[in-house]
Amino acid sequence: MFGFNNVKTITPDEVDKKRKENNDISIIDVREDEEVANGIIPGAKHIPLGDISERTNEIPKDKEHIMVCRSGNRSGKAAKFLEGEGYSVLNMKGGMMNWNGELSNH
Repeated sequence: MFGFNNVKTITPDEVDKKRKENNDISIIDVREDEEVANGIIPGAKHIPLGDISERTNEIPKDKEHIMVCRSGNRSGKAAKFLEGEGYSVLNMKGGMMNWNGELSNH
């Protein structure tokens, strides 16, 4: 169902910079509940990967979305799926393993 080659990427540092410059940035974290319990990028929306296809109504098509997971694999799959559905998406390279910015509790 999902392959994720050729999805545009963004680095964690670029995401942090964008987040600080723009309150309207859309970050979607596709990790599981127990993973986000350890911290999530402030302002990110949590939609586990398995729920993405059923919850596209929660994702506006008129803006760009940055997909995030632990390492970048699941978010790449989510990004490829959403791209196929007509969304503008970027995958955060290296995922939360490479995130050095602040975290908030979910």
